[in-house]
Amino acid sequence: MPLKIKWFFHPIFVFVFSIVALSLSLFLYIYWYVEASAGLKRVIRYYHLDPQQFLEAQTWVVILVVSILMAIILAGTIIIFIYGQHMLRLYRLQQDFVNNFTHELKTPVTSLKLYLETFLKHELPRNEQQKYIRYMLQDTDRLTNNISRILNLARIETKTYSTEVVLTDLVETVKVFRDKTIHLFPKAEIRIHNPFDRTFPCLIDPLLFDMLLTNLMVNAMQYNVSEKPALDIRFAPVKNKISIRFEDNGIGIKRADRRKVFQKFYRVDQSAEKTTKGSGLGLYLVQNIARMHKGKVTVAPRLEGTGSVFTLMLPLKTN
Repeated sequence: MPLKIKWFFHPIFVFVFSIVALSLSLFLYIYWYVEASAGLKRVIRYYHLDPQQFLEAQTWVVILVVSILMAIILAGTIIIFIYGQHMLRLYRLQQDFVNNFTHELKTPVTSLKLYLETFLKHELPRNEQQKYIRYMLQDTDRLTNNISRILNLARIETKTYSTEVVLTDLVETVKVFRDKTIHLFPKAEIRIHNPFDRTFPCLIDPLLFDMLLTNLMVNAMQYNVSEKPALDIRFAPVKNKISIRFEDNGIGIKRADRRKVFQKFYRVDQSAEKTTKGSGLGLYLVQNIARMHKGKVTVAPRLEGTGSVFTLMLPLKTN
């Protein structure tokens, strides 16, 4: 249960109150200093004293120096507040991640336990056994993928992942990956388009690139309510780079979420039609893998119909 904070202890209220108090103290100090200087001038005129002996010329210098110091304090306070809000947001996202990822781990474990108890208590026909075994294998794959995602992300973030790049044709690589993982998307149609009918040689780490493709394809199918989920993968040269567009017919991504989907732990608001569980790490991992290959991933809405377009830009290997 989240901790309820009274309004007068809320960080934003405390911050605003502190800024107002600091600004008011600066104003009162300057006001007092000006009034004191005016009084001093009256004394000097009354007794016909030399103004230079009372450092009159330094009045505004002192005020300027004090104002600069107060401005520095004010700027520091604002920076600390922004940093604190950022840390608070990160903490909340991390809590959401823990809750969601716990669900992602517990669900297949609970499912596996149920199937195993069924095998233990009942004598099942062979066809029923095969059906349950397939379900168990799917849950095992789900567990393995989640654990691998966390372990690989940790290695990538700590820069302990040793990449082993090879020169390969990306069109052929994607085709091979599509064919060997087609069983993961039995109801989907994944089409590959190479209108320029050419090869695109590129230096990639095969394991990392497979991870990138897995996350993009899984996202395209998970966030999809179409009767026939589809993914079109289009290749095109852009100067000395290659553009790979992943166009799906899913639910799409709101404009406000497009810049945030690659952030760590960030998950978009679920639609009423489609609710899926996730860790908020898939696209963050995709972007990091792209950067490790000196590339970048962007997202945009699909021009025709619903869906999203993820564009991967990678440098081509030229002689």
